[in-house]
Amino acid sequence: MKAAVCRAFGRPLTIEDVDIAEPRVGEVKVRLTACAICHSDVILVDGGWGGDLPAVYGHEASGIVESIGPGVAGLKPGDPVVVTLIRSCGSCHYCNQSIETQCDGVFPLDQQSPLSDSSGQVVSQGLNSGAFAEQVVVEQSQVCVIPEDIPLDVASILACGVLTGFGAVVNTAQVKAGSTVAVIGCGGVGINSIQGAVHAGASQVIALDLLNDKLELAQQFGATHGVNSADKDCVEQVVALTGGRGVDYVFVTVGAKAAIEQSVNLLAKSGTAVIVGMPASGVMAQYDPGELAARGQSVLGSKMGSGSVKRDIPKLAALYQSGELKLDQMISGRYALEDINEAIASVKRGEALRNVVIF
Repeated sequence: MKAAVCRAFGRPLTIEDVDIAEPRVGEVKVRLTACAICHSDVILVDGGWGGDLPAVYGHEASGIVESIGPGVAGLKPGDPVVVTLIRSCGSCHYCNQSIETQCDGVFPLDQQSPLSDSSGQVVSQGLNSGAFAEQVVVEQSQVCVIPEDIPLDVASILACGVLTGFGAVVNTAQVKAGSTVAVIGCGGVGINSIQGAVHAGASQVIALDLLNDKLELAQQFGATHGVNSADKDCVEQVVALTGGRGVDYVFVTVGAKAAIEQSVNLLAKSGTAVIVGMPASGVMAQYDPGELAARGQSVLGSKMGSGSVKRDIPKLAALYQSGELKLDQMISGRYALEDINEAIASVKRGEALRNVVIF
């Protein structure tokens, strides 16, 4: 099959033939229709989180189930599905609390990639998926059936960008109606945090970004105000918009040190900063813990929106079908696999909410 293989950090991806194993017990093979490009893939391609090479990245995908291994339940060939990176055993300490993103389970796919090149060399399956490819073999918990009337290219962004941004608001922070919210970063994840805040009934949703066109776009998705993060008085602007208190919740959807450190300065007393975007390994942020304690503030981490694949993907799909969740408007461009370098470059330049590779 064709796959985009990264052989050196910081080097362009190449299109090569890659062999993929048949699904084993509890595994599913999916022929992909689309894979959206998440900024996490860009960090990986640039070596920001290390990892083994060669590798196939990509983790925000959709397609049709092609075959299933023994012991797979609730899936059959021909099912339209979303493919996520979340593997969950369903029985460990964390899964029993519905915290599937922290699952302790160990799976055969963790120990042996299903991918290899023409010489037999193992190719790493990036972010549990390796979805910059025509097919994937994944653990059954990573796959969720979706309604047939949802376009598969649109459905692909449910796998990460929507699940992560929306889930950070409704699952991790559990924002209450009437709260005030700021979202730092108006890319694909940030836009969905904005949509999540609107869904939760926030009274104000303040978008912050370095680009004015992103701020204008954010208001199309429900932001009530936009503030340019480059403004020297951006913190003062946010505080003024909230009657001098600051916001109840800040969602940092970019993995930038400056944005992470800025977040607590936007908070009201008893406010919560939620770290959603993941920086490269080794990036450190500084807070004054005494100030946090005195003001009763909290800092939360949110991995994949504290999402549950089987619980949240159907809910998000239903919100899309009802018209409450905007997904079509998030797709900035559609690219062939051969043009993936161009698609990734566009993401790195900050031009796209979501570029999608179409197979």
